[in-house]
Amino acid sequence: MSDKILKVSRRTLLSGAAGAAALTVTPRLFSPAIAQNAPLKVGLMLPYTGTYAKLGQFIDSGFKLFAEQKGGKLGGRAIEFVQVDDESKPEAATDNMNRLVGREKVDLVVGTVHSGVAMAMVKVARDTNTMMIIPNAGANDATGPMCAPNIFRTSFSNWQTTFPAGKVLVDAGIKNVVTITWRYTAGAEMMGGFTENFTKHGGKVVEDLTLPFPEVEFQALITRIATLRPDAVFSFFAGGGAVKFVKDYAAAGLNKSIPLYGAGFLTDGTLQAQGEAANGIKTTLHYADNLDNPANLAFLKAFKAKTGQDGDIYAVQGFDAAALFDIGLTAVGGDAKARDKMIAAMGAAKIDSPRGPLSFNKAHNPIQNIYLREVRNGRNEMVSIAQANVDDPARGCKLA
Repeated sequence: MSDKILKVSRRTLLSGAAGAAALTVTPRLFSPAIAQNAPLKVGLMLPYTGTYAKLGQFIDSGFKLFAEQKGGKLGGRAIEFVQVDDESKPEAATDNMNRLVGREKVDLVVGTVHSGVAMAMVKVARDTNTMMIIPNAGANDATGPMCAPNIFRTSFSNWQTTFPAGKVLVDAGIKNVVTITWRYTAGAEMMGGFTENFTKHGGKVVEDLTLPFPEVEFQALITRIATLRPDAVFSFFAGGGAVKFVKDYAAAGLNKSIPLYGAGFLTDGTLQAQGEAANGIKTTLHYADNLDNPANLAFLKAFKAKTGQDGDIYAVQGFDAAALFDIGLTAVGGDAKARDKMIAAMGAAKIDSPRGPLSFNKAHNPIQNIYLREVRNGRNEMVSIAQANVDDPARGCKLA
């Protein structure tokens, strides 16, 4: 197993734009000229710098951990990695993706974190018939109107992570909520899922607060929350933005009077930096740090040994992306050109994931438990299963 880092500069991207544009409309067969005993090339298109850098690195490490546990192979085939830093910039996504598909001729693309970047990647994957696994970005359209047989997701849809939270808050006696998030696809869809279920059960969203991604100047919005005095706040931020929001919220003293809830990314991979400011925050997500199942215990031990860090949902999603591809390749004896059989095996996969039971719907989105967690002593500890076997409705997907 080897790594190859593809460094793409802004100048290179611009100079290659014309050729890249042509590539997007030229379909190709999966692994067209690769010998059966040659290594398969996996393109890891992830954020290795910027707000989401840690998230991208953990996905990378999780995927590679699974491959290492299989002796550096997936489905019996040696793996070669090509890494691209997408920098969470949608405007560079098409060129980056085309270089992986056209120049590097990867057999699988794994990416990414940012929903805007992911949707550009999805378009290229559809146009070129390239196998793609999304290990984080939750854009609903990826397994909705833009779904395709060659595209899978091992993470979540944005709707899926927050929809259960709507009933959770109503059941807790919360009637009036302010929502706050970044003004981009992930933020809008996560707030949409929450609001759909919250209002369905009688709750009211008194105001939706947003700011452009990735801005982190929260003070004016926090002042507005203090003025509105809702029963609770429901939020979505991730990475460095989540760290600053939680700290600013606590610094304003609002954590003492207005409970803070959110999508689980608010406190996943960020707790060490947030410190005591995160204590008591409740979130919903498809993972919790203290899930007491053999797969999770083994995963956490192995990830710690590999990286020296505690595994989280981002690492799990990368790990499961490798597990899913391994299932598909194993079903075809490593022959990646046997596309229909490989895709069928991946679609029917039932994975004993660290997160709990993991399977896939017809749109290739995960079916999984969503947990209610609370931050206690620096951990996202499970309070209960907010909703079991949550299946995204895959609105607009013709496969479903």
